[in-house]
Amino acid sequence: MRLNLKKAREKKKLTQSEIAKKIGIARTTYTNIERGDKNPSFLVALKIKEILNTESDDIFLSRNVPKGN
Repeated sequence: MRLNLKKAREKKKLTQSEIAKKIGIARTTYTNIERGDKNPSFLVALKIKEILNTESDDIFLSRNVPKGN
């Protein structure tokens, strides 16, 4: 999730503080979401997708799938 969210945010030229303010959450909360330390609620995820103007759910998916799954 980290790289996808960070890349999408940087593409929009937004700081973590700016996107957090637009979403209505603390910057530290957004930072934890972007780092993958916290999962966003459904509503926060929708707001992130709207602000980043992406239709793709890939911004929330990890590319590191454990082998054997």
